[in-house]
Amino acid sequence: MGDTRIDRGRAAWWAIGATLTAALVYVVYTFVGTFVLGFFLYYATRPVYRRVDRHLRSSSVAAVVSLLVLALPVVVLLSYTTAVGIQELTRVLNAPQIDLTTVEALVQPYVDVSRAVQDPQSLLGQPSVRAAINTTLRSAGQYAGFLGTAFVHLFAVITIAFYLLRDDTRLAEWFHSRFADSDGVVRAYTAAIDADFSNIFFGNILFAFITGVIASITFNVLQIVFPSSLSIPYPTLMGLLTGAASLIPVVGIKLVWIPLLGWLAVAAARSGGGYGFVAVFGVVAAVVIDFIPDLVVRPYVSGRDLHLGLVMLAYVFGPLIWGWYGIFLGPMVLVFVVHFARLVLPELVAGEGIAPVPAGADDTPASDADPESAADPDDTAA
Repeated sequence: MGDTRIDRGRAAWWAIGATLTAALVYVVYTFVGTFVLGFFLYYATRPVYRRVDRHLRSSSVAAVVSLLVLALPVVVLLSYTTAVGIQELTRVLNAPQIDLTTVEALVQPYVDVSRAVQDPQSLLGQPSVRAAINTTLRSAGQYAGFLGTAFVHLFAVITIAFYLLRDDTRLAEWFHSRFADSDGVVRAYTAAIDADFSNIFFGNILFAFITGVIASITFNVLQIVFPSSLSIPYPTLMGLLTGAASLIPVVGIKLVWIPLLGWLAVAAARSGGGYGFVAVFGVVAAVVIDFIPDLVVRPYVSGRDLHLGLVMLAYVFGPLIWGWYGIFLGPMVLVFVVHFARLVLPELVAGEGIAPVPAGADDTPASDADPESAADPDDTAA
C-alpha cells in the first residue's frame, strides 16, 4: 500500500510536470519568432557586453550599454534616412512647376473640384469621400493595433536579450548542476552549441556590415561611371541601408536595389536614353551586391566551424519553412543536429565512447567562462 501511494504521488507530479511543460512549449511555439530574435540579439551583443562588463561594476548597466551600442547605429541610420526623405519631400512640394490641371483631371471623376472650392462643406457630403474617410479610420485602428503588438514583441525581445546578457553565467551553472553527467557529455554538447551560436548570430551582424561596405563602394563607383542624368541618389546612404536590409530574410537586399533600379529606369525614360546603364546597374546589383555576398560571405562569417554547404542550405530553407524568423531558426536547428550527430549519436547507435570535449573546443562553455577568458568564440568571430 505504501508503494502504491508513492507511485500515485510520483505519477501525479509527473502529470503536473507534463502539463507545465506542455504550457511552456505552447507559449514558446506561439511566440517562437520573438524568442529566436531575443536569442539572436543576445548573441549579437554578447561580445560587446563582455568587454563592457570588465570595466563596469554593474552587470545590468553593462547589458543596457551593450544593447544601446548595437541599437544606436540603427537609430542614427533611420534618423538620417528620415531626414533625407523629409528634405526630398520638401523639395518636391516647393517645386514651382507643379501642374495643378493634371491633379484636377485625376481627382475630377471622384470629386467635383469647382463645387468643392465654392462650398468646401459639400466635399464631406459626397459618398466617395465619406467612404474614403471611413476606410481610413478603420485602417488607422488596424495600424494602431499592429504597432502596439509590434511594440510588445520588441519589448519582449529586448527583455530576453537583457536578462540573458546579465544572468547567462548563473543560468548555465544552474543547468549544468541539474542536468550535467559525470562523463561531461552535456557540458561538451552545450559548449559546442554555444560556440557555433556565437559565430552564427554575431556573423549576421558582421555580414550586414560587410554587405553595407560592398554596396556603398559599388554604388559610388557606378555613380562615377554613370552619366549625370542617371545619378544614384545618396549612394553611400543607399549602401548602408542595403547592409541593414540584409538582416531581413529572403527579400532584404532587394528592398533597396530593386526600387533604385526602378528609379534609374524612370530617369532613363525622362532623359530619352541610357537604358544600357540601367541594365548594367541591375546586373551588378543582383550579382555583386545580392548573390555573391549571400552565397559566399554569409556562410563563411556565420558558421566557420560548420560545413559551408549545410549553413547555406540552412539559410535557404529556414525562411521557406518557418517564415521571417527562419533565417535565425534554421541555423539553430542545424547546430543542434550536427553536434548531436557528432557527440551523442555514436554512443546511442554503436555504444562508442563520447569525447567529453569536442575537437578544438574548450571544456568550459562560453557562458561559464571567466570574464577575462570570454574572448574564446566571440573574439574569434570578431
